[in-house]
Amino acid sequence: MQALGRHLLVELYQCDRKILTDVRKVEGIMVEAAKRAKAHVVDVVFHTFNPHGISGVIVIAESHLAIHTWPEYAFASIDIYTCGSEINPWPAYSYLVRKFHAKHTTALEMKRGILRPLSSRPLKHKP
Repeated sequence: MQALGRHLLVELYQCDRKILTDVRKVEGIMVEAAKRAKAHVVDVVFHTFNPHGISGVIVIAESHLAIHTWPEYAFASIDIYTCGSEINPWPAYSYLVRKFHAKHTTALEMKRGILRPLSSRPLKHKP
């Protein structure tokens, strides 16, 4: 079966707190991660929360990367959602782990938009 996309659900623990509070550094790391996956960046939006924390999204032609940071817990939650056969989310993941200095990580890959061949799809019917 064919999947339209790959979605990595990433959690980074024991990260460098100073990096997690610097919106320009977080933005730069995320943009570079998209490039490491061979993605084409379309738009970038980041926001700093008071008293701390950053949320941001990198819109790519192939979908998106998103991050939420909790500097007070040295934690970041990241989505890397890619579509198409030319792009690989795993180099982006490896880059993010290194740049945020994460000491512990989890990553789960989900296939998105799993399509069955047309011949095995049920026919739509109207009541």
